[in-house]
Amino acid sequence: MNKRFVSLWFRHLTTDWLTLRRPELKNAPFVFVAPVRGRMVVTAANVLAEIQGITTGMAGADAKAIIPNLQITDDIPGQAGKLLNALGQWCIRYSPLIAVNLPDGLVLDISGCAHLWGGEREYLKEIITRLRNKGYDVRGAIADTVGAAWAVARYAKVKPIIEPGKQADALLSLPPAALRLEPPILGRLQKLGFNRIENFIGIGRSVLRRRFGQEFLLRLDQALGNEDEPLQLLQPPEPFSERLPCLEPIRTATGIEIAIKTLLENLCLRLQGEGKGLRTAILKGYRIDGQIIQADIGTSRATHNVSHLFKLFELKIPLLEPDLGIELFTLDAPKVEDVSPEQETLWSPEGCGLEDSGLADLLDRLANKIGAPNIHRYLPQEHYWPERSIKLATSLNEIPQTTWRTGRLRPSLLLPRPERIEVSAPVPDDPPMVFIYKNETHHIRRSDGPERIGREWWIDEGPHRDYYQVEDREGRRYWLFRSGHYAEGEPGEWFIHGFFA
Repeated sequence: MNKRFVSLWFRHLTTDWLTLRRPELKNAPFVFVAPVRGRMVVTAANVLAEIQGITTGMAGADAKAIIPNLQITDDIPGQAGKLLNALGQWCIRYSPLIAVNLPDGLVLDISGCAHLWGGEREYLKEIITRLRNKGYDVRGAIADTVGAAWAVARYAKVKPIIEPGKQADALLSLPPAALRLEPPILGRLQKLGFNRIENFIGIGRSVLRRRFGQEFLLRLDQALGNEDEPLQLLQPPEPFSERLPCLEPIRTATGIEIAIKTLLENLCLRLQGEGKGLRTAILKGYRIDGQIIQADIGTSRATHNVSHLFKLFELKIPLLEPDLGIELFTLDAPKVEDVSPEQETLWSPEGCGLEDSGLADLLDRLANKIGAPNIHRYLPQEHYWPERSIKLATSLNEIPQTTWRTGRLRPSLLLPRPERIEVSAPVPDDPPMVFIYKNETHHIRRSDGPERIGREWWIDEGPHRDYYQVEDREGRRYWLFRSGHYAEGEPGEWFIHGFFA
């Protein structure tokens, strides 16, 4: 079976990645810059910047002079390699043999794979379409050799699939740069007028070696298929999973506890060695009657602490029904995250606040008992409108971008949306004397206000709010507001928005 290769070229790899992270840059020209010999140089530019004349290697100041509104971002060392590794791991679904081709490509050995997608054309179309749908500007080509596929993907304007044995014909019209040659060699070829591969491919090998060196002939032979090209293949990540077969069927809670501890010790030992911690774990028990019982847990932050994880599973043991016995246990960690060495102190008694291990342990146990959706943590946001001034945090590690406003008293319970109430007031602009909420009448004996909160005009238009803190005869306190100014002859609209402790 002839070898067949796919070369994928990500034309704007790092800029596409940044656009996915920051959608507001989608319609703006931007570049990555890095220091080179004491000055900032463009290392990558998005399509909008390239259209306006920005090129790689240009000084950042010159690029800014060409496009005054150019967005400039510091380059992240090694980011291209990380992205290609991640994309390569994703492409393992198409081929088990994948190599990273720095700085902007991947190579797939697809020998014997394409027929599973209905042929090479459908195979390549599937890969390109999926990657473009993810937001990457990518081109691809298929050929018998890595060199030919690389050249066609980047320089050819013909069909991207080169028939077996036809790589020489596909290369003839391409420039010498398609052979992956070094800049000094390309400069010598240009001086001699060799602007296409067909200009020198028929010259004797001894002459070419004498003029351009052995590296030149090696690249030419690799592209034509006369020389094998070794690939440094990606290794698929092994799933974080452990198995524990049982000599005798397990029917007791004590036996299940021992099995869970053994699985956790083995799994956490591997996680610790790789600097990882699990966020979710799934325990399965295979009973001798063919049924599968299952329990799963989740954590608020990545951890490989065995005792903590066992306490979470311990809550699930009463729900597991061994029946006639369990003959095999498996433990899978489908979601893992990096754990920095500093995080080991989170499990020590010296922690405090959000870093207190006791808090993290308590939240995990509550989440696995009553459900994670029933536990919330909120962070402040830069908004005037009270219901917009908070947002839901995704984890204990999320850091607030602004501080809580403490200059004004706020209710301990804020309604998601203000609710309409009926109000009686001696003078329309005065605080209310009586209000009716959910068919209950409240007689107000004390009030404080108003506090005016204006609407954010850049978000929406509408009336302001005048808030009052009121207390009824039973000592219960509420946060009420009137919407907009009082209009002669029209009853004002009043709402309840919160409750004080």
